[in-house]
Amino acid sequence: MNWIPLESAEQVKEIKQRQGYSIIFKHSIRCSTSLMAKRRLEMDKETFPDDIPAYFLDLIRHRDISNLIAEDFQVHHESPQLLVIKDGECILDQSHGHISMEEALSVVG
Repeated sequence: MNWIPLESAEQVKEIKQRQGYSIIFKHSIRCSTSLMAKRRLEMDKETFPDDIPAYFLDLIRHRDISNLIAEDFQVHHESPQLLVIKDGECILDQSHGHISMEEALSVVG
């Protein structure tokens, strides 16, 4: 898994328009729960398909982008949060201790 920094509204628009799957991980560097979730995801990175873009959002630096994601994908803002997007729609929303790469990959088909 190679994280793609998510830093602009234009990127959110591209994710919304993309056919296929994308992953968004919203992370707060000030939160120990978020750090643990990130570590768990990265431990399972070998199982993550290379053809699915995985976006990493630094919530501290880009709260405005997090708010845009919540609005565009109709999810509540949470931190940490993992979203699976398919064809512009959020099909899985996980947060806090419920973040699981295994579950995320199970919906990717």
